[in-house]
Amino acid sequence: MDFRVGFGYDSHRFAPDRPLVLGGIRVPFEQGLAAHSDGDVLIHALCDALLGAAALKDIGTHFPDNDQAFENIDSKILLTKVVELLIERGWRVNNVDCTLILEKPKMKPHIDAMTEVLAQILDIEPSRLSIKAKTNEKMGFTGHGEGIAATAIVSIIQ
Repeated sequence: MDFRVGFGYDSHRFAPDRPLVLGGIRVPFEQGLAAHSDGDVLIHALCDALLGAAALKDIGTHFPDNDQAFENIDSKILLTKVVELLIERGWRVNNVDCTLILEKPKMKPHIDAMTEVLAQILDIEPSRLSIKAKTNEKMGFTGHGEGIAATAIVSIIQ
């Protein structure tokens, strides 16, 4: 059995007149995230972690932000395509650990829904997926409320 680990990071700044999408769900908030896609930083970090673990480059290689086919795309579609790429190469997701870094909105009420959505796409039990949210103690761009960042670490097995 082969075992690999991958790490992903993404960040986007807030933008008016956009829905806030995190972990595949809409989160009530007065701003969304500026991006070519729906701006789901959690899924984007997760895609990069999965692609990195399988040595398949990064999310921008597979879904470039200058391709109109991906404009405003639901990031769940991107994650599904990444999982398909792994499956084609004989990999499956073992476990996932993600962290959202933001001051607002509070994530606790939304974590369970995110976990259910992502576990289904990843074809893993929800107990194999951890999503945490942390503030940046008012420091940096996330701490100043300018945007949201996310990290993800994954293990995949063959």
